[in-house]
Amino acid sequence: MKDLAIVGAGPAGMAAALAVADAGLSVTVVDEQARAGGQIFRRPPAEFGARHGTYRPYAWAQDLIERFEDHPNIETHFRSTAFGILRDREGPEPDAVILAVSTPEGGRRVAARRLLLATGGYDMAVAFPGWTLPGVMTAGAVQSLLKSQKLLAGRRIVLAGSHPIQLILAAQLLDAGAELVAIALARGLPGPSEMIRALPAIPGHVSIFAEAARALQRILRARVPILRHTLISEVQSRDGALEVDLAKVDKHWNRTGETRRVTADVLALGYGFTPSSELARQAGCAMAWNAAGGGWTVRHDAAFLTSAPGIFVAGEPTGIAGAEQARAEGQIAGLSIAGSLGRQAGSAEMARARRNLRSAVRFSGVMQRMFEPRRVALAELSRSEETLICRCEEIRNGKVEATLADNPFLSSVSALKLECRSGMGPCQGRYCEGTIAARIAVTRQLPIETCGYFNASLPVKPVSLEAYHDLG
Repeated sequence: MKDLAIVGAGPAGMAAALAVADAGLSVTVVDEQARAGGQIFRRPPAEFGARHGTYRPYAWAQDLIERFEDHPNIETHFRSTAFGILRDREGPEPDAVILAVSTPEGGRRVAARRLLLATGGYDMAVAFPGWTLPGVMTAGAVQSLLKSQKLLAGRRIVLAGSHPIQLILAAQLLDAGAELVAIALARGLPGPSEMIRALPAIPGHVSIFAEAARALQRILRARVPILRHTLISEVQSRDGALEVDLAKVDKHWNRTGETRRVTADVLALGYGFTPSSELARQAGCAMAWNAAGGGWTVRHDAAFLTSAPGIFVAGEPTGIAGAEQARAEGQIAGLSIAGSLGRQAGSAEMARARRNLRSAVRFSGVMQRMFEPRRVALAELSRSEETLICRCEEIRNGKVEATLADNPFLSSVSALKLECRSGMGPCQGRYCEGTIAARIAVTRQLPIETCGYFNASLPVKPVSLEAYHDLG
C-alpha cells in the first residue's frame, strides 16, 4: 500500500507529490496524459525528442516538472484513467482508499493511505445551434493540439468567448501561422475602472500581465478584428467550411439584434472552465457552488481535506483559479497529508506555502470577478427546439422544455435526468449539466445553484470491460 495516491500530474498534483515524497513517503500518481504537466503545461510526446515544451509565463514550471520526474519516491502511471474510488472497510487502515485505474496494461487497484484529487478542469460546454458540427472545438482542444502535437486545428480560425485564454491562444495561433478571421469577445476589453480594481493582483504576477500584453500586441500587429460585446449565435456547415453567426450583445450578454456572419475552418470556443469533480462526487465528497470559480467545486478545510475520510483535493476542483494557485494549494495539501501520516513539515515551509496561496488568491479573485461567464445568457443560446442539449443521449431542447412543462414541480437536474435521460450518457452530464441547470433556473425563476448537480457513478469515465475484469 502506498502512502499517497494522486490523480492528476498538473501543477497541484506535482507540488503535492514532491511535498509528500520529500518527507520520505511513497507516492503514486495517475494521469491520462503521456507526460507530467497537466493541460496548462501540455508537453510534446517524448518521441519528439524534447523534454520540455513552452511554459511562458511560469518560470517555475521547468524546475517543478524536472524535480517531479526525477524523484525516486514518486511512481507514475501515465496514459491511465482513474475511473472510481473504492473502500476496504475491513482493512487495517479505515481511511485507506482503493483507486480503480485503467492502464495500457489493463485494470488495476491502487491502494493508498491517503488520496489527493488534483483532477484539473475542462472547457465549459456551451450549447447552441451547430455546436456539435465538425470544426467547432473548445479553445483548450485547439491549444492542446498546438502545444503537444504542433498542429493547427485549421488554417482559418474564429475565436469566440469571454475568457482571457482567447487572447493568449490567438497569439499562439498567429505565431504558428494561422489566419484569425475574428476574435469575438462577449464582453469588452477591461476599461480604466476595471484596471484600477485589478491593481491588487499585480504584485507577484507581473509576468502573467506581461504575457497578456504581449499577446494583445501580437493580435493588434496582425490586425485581427476584435469584435467586442459579441456572442456566438449559430453555426452551419456549407461546402466544407463553417459559417459562423456572431451577434452583438449588451453588457448583460443579451442580443441587440445585429448579426455578423464569417466563414472559417474552425471555431474555437472559450467561455470559461468547469472543475473536474466527477471522482470527488463518486466518493461522496461535499460540493459547494462557486459561480466565479467555474460552478460546482469540492468543499474542503484549510488543510484541503474533503468531507470524505482520507481524501484531499487541490487545484481546479476547488475552483478554477490558474496554475499559480493550483501549485500553492498542492503544496499545502501535500504538507498536510505528510503531517497526517506522522511526517510533520517545518512551520516555515507551511507558512511560505500559505503566503504563496494568499498571493495567488488575490490574483485569481480579480480574474474570476472580471471574466465570470453569464450562464443564463449562454443557456439562452440553446432556446431553439432542435438544439442538441445532451449529445450523448441526443436530447434536444424541445424535449427538455416539454419535460419541464409537463412536470411543473420538477426543479432539479437529477429529476430532469430521470424524466428525459439527459446526463445518462458516457460523459455522465459533464457537458450538459450547466446548460440544463440554467434552463431549469430560468423556467422556475430559481437561483441556478438550487437546481443541484448530477451524481457520478462508477465508472466515472468510459473504460473497457477488461479493466473491470482485472480488478478482481
